[in-house]
Amino acid sequence: MTTHAETRIVPYTADLMFQVVSDVEQYPKFLPWVVALRVLSREHVKNRDVLSAEMAVGYGALREKYTSRVILDPSARTIDVAQTSGPFKQLENHWRFTPLAQGCEVQFTLIYEFRNRVLNAVAGAAFGKVYVRMADAFEARAKQLSDQAVQQA
Repeated sequence: MTTHAETRIVPYTADLMFQVVSDVEQYPKFLPWVVALRVLSREHVKNRDVLSAEMAVGYGALREKYTSRVILDPSARTIDVAQTSGPFKQLENHWRFTPLAQGCEVQFTLIYEFRNRVLNAVAGAAFGKVYVRMADAFEARAKQLSDQAVQQA
């Protein structure tokens, strides 16, 4: 099992960053390698939204689908995701958004292990780089939404 944790300070509000990461239906528009995403179910439980979402990722001719349980807690500004079916033995990610005087702190933790040991060794080496590209894409999406809000004001 591999764990990757990162903390970033970004110039956007914690609420905006939560909005960007929680809007899973938009992922195919801005996240690299995400080719499709559909929400299979959505329910509201104890002030949290609980989703089941199927994501298709691809690179070149390689395509893979997996389904995750996503728990969105807007009041705590947290997002917790765990794979329920797919190619991973374990896949979890956890987001925390903390307001700061200027912007917010984004904490992200990724825990993963592929079922296939060879794939785990090969893909595992590149997974850290993949995360950095994806984190950059979330930040770019926040900038885009922030710029649109300023233009509309």
